[in-house]
Amino acid sequence: MYATRALRMVPTKRMMRMPKEDQSAHTISQRLRKLRQIPAELIPLGVVVGFAVFAAGYSSFRKFFVDKNLRLGRQNRQNEPSEEHH
Repeated sequence: MYATRALRMVPTKRMMRMPKEDQSAHTISQRLRKLRQIPAELIPLGVVVGFAVFAAGYSSFRKFFVDKNLRLGRQNRQNEPSEEHH
């Protein structure tokens, strides 16, 4: 029996030609020029999301390093039965 065209897995001409990527900026100045293509409506959204990420990171850092009541490790391990983990 002969293999059908679908099972030969031969790429078509359309698949062999690779289009030039629009996102292929190589230098920093070319990447900065791409930022001008961002719609103006998205800039306030980016500022708000950036501030939210910064505030979440700051509050987490502050909670972990300033709060003295926070337990970051186990305590009283001598009272626990020893269990082997497989």
